[in-house]
Amino acid sequence: MAQFPKKITDDPYAAAILIRRLVMEQGITYWRRYLVAFALMATAAGATAAATYVLGQVINQAYVDKNVPGIAMLSGVTVVLLFIKGVATYGHMVILTKISNAILATNQRQLFAKLMRESIGFFSERHSSEFLARLTAGAKSITDVLNMLVNAVGRDLLMLLAMIGVMVWQDPLMSFIGLVAVPPAMLVLRKLVKRIKGLAYNQFTGTADILETMQESLQGIRTVKAFTLEDAMQSRIDENIAVVERNANKMARVANRSNPLMEMLGGFAVAGCLLYGGYSVVALGATPGQFFSFMTAFLMATEPAKRLARLNIDLNSQLVGARMLLEVVDSPASEQSDDDKPALRLTDARIELNDVSFAYRAGETVLNRMSLTAEPGKVTALVGPSGGGKSTVLALLLRFYEVTQGDILIDGQSITSVSRKSLRAQTAYVGQDVYLFRDTIRNNIAFGRFGATENEITDAAKAACAHDFIMSFPLGYDTPVGEHGTQLSGGQRQRIAVARALIKNAPIILLDEATAALDSESEKQVQEAIEHLCRNRTTIVIAHRLHTIMHADAILVVEGGEIVERGRHDELLRRSGRYASFFRLQHHDAGSLPLAPVSATA
Repeated sequence: MAQFPKKITDDPYAAAILIRRLVMEQGITYWRRYLVAFALMATAAGATAAATYVLGQVINQAYVDKNVPGIAMLSGVTVVLLFIKGVATYGHMVILTKISNAILATNQRQLFAKLMRESIGFFSERHSSEFLARLTAGAKSITDVLNMLVNAVGRDLLMLLAMIGVMVWQDPLMSFIGLVAVPPAMLVLRKLVKRIKGLAYNQFTGTADILETMQESLQGIRTVKAFTLEDAMQSRIDENIAVVERNANKMARVANRSNPLMEMLGGFAVAGCLLYGGYSVVALGATPGQFFSFMTAFLMATEPAKRLARLNIDLNSQLVGARMLLEVVDSPASEQSDDDKPALRLTDARIELNDVSFAYRAGETVLNRMSLTAEPGKVTALVGPSGGGKSTVLALLLRFYEVTQGDILIDGQSITSVSRKSLRAQTAYVGQDVYLFRDTIRNNIAFGRFGATENEITDAAKAACAHDFIMSFPLGYDTPVGEHGTQLSGGQRQRIAVARALIKNAPIILLDEATAALDSESEKQVQEAIEHLCRNRTTIVIAHRLHTIMHADAILVVEGGEIVERGRHDELLRRSGRYASFFRLQHHDAGSLPLAPVSATA
């Protein structure tokens, strides 16, 4: 079969397509401001060209006409022109900076909004540092690309054209001599673009690796210290930094490889102009001012000419970051919005799983045709060995994932037929790994329900057995909890999480090992708080410590994604099955059962 040559449209992120997209989707929004900036750039270029021309006239007034008043007048004109240039330059730079800041903020908001529409599975496959890199470097790259384009057209191109205009006005033939270096310079620069793309991509990914190591080391600093991993982490980040450094050095060599050749070609052009210009003054009767004005314009044209020649290289190095951000924004959201679906309407909050199967990866079944019922206003406990699928049940109830087979019903309504937002609004979740935001205790409780009053926050804290320890802090409810709540103990974090769930006042409660990581005293306090939370609410609780669910209305033993036993505590003990085996083993290890269990009727 014949192979057709690859078209530029085959890659939606090809340089030309990406540039056009950035201009049409983002730059065009601010076209009025850009128009003002272009006008100011044109003013600056015109003032510069006029000043260059006037300088030649000053030379003639001084050396040819010997006219002091004329020199004074033209000197004043030069001051005015350069002042106009300064004001115009200031104006367009401020305008472009404001546009860049607006576009940067828009892209950061857009990326964050897109990430909030992704599923839990999307994040489990990636490291959070990748998104930090895309949010910062990627968003900035987009503004840098647009700024390069605007400056290339508005500042550099207009300035170059203005200087060429002065040169041609003074001497057309000498202008041609000055431009002979352009074609060979463009050929050299063209060959460097492809190399720059690869190096820019490596630079982006290397920076993300540095962020990843830094983030993991700081967030896991207790583990790093406890296992004396400081040297290992230092070695890892040293290696990441060394890779980025080597790549940056390569990029510097490649990006600047053209400079010696361009300077040499420019040197030939300057030498030719000097030779011909000097000859014109000596032998052809040209004025010194004409020669001086031409050379000034020529030398001032070299910098914008160099920037325009390098534009393709600089654009391609920045387009990598823009592509990294847009790839995430463009990808279909893994958790599609379903706000158009009807809201979940609860009467009893009865939960049913009917023949539910699920697998995180193909061929690795986690739940196998599981069926269960959580009765309204009662506590249903899931127990069993780790990896059996207990936590997966809660994840499916919250629609963090979608079932592979079967259905989940709440009051007869399939949870896939109602909006996720309404489902999650009716559910309060407390897990073993409590996440607190870097904020005050008050705000972390209030996150359960926005708009909660001070009295409601206090009442929730009291019901969660948290009010007393909160008031023992000098700042009370205004006490910062630190990153991940590290300024609080495990029991304190758990009770704030319970208070956050209480203030939500949801009819369905999901508890995933909410006391597993606590000592006995903290567990007792959290257990009391949980009793308040579960009262008269449909509750599904996962527990490894079986004494905490002895009084549950129904206990389901989950193994291998299936329910192998179900019943109340006393019934399951009499059967001497798996539950009894687990319970006796824990009872033997613990020596006693000191704590109050979760009870639906507490």
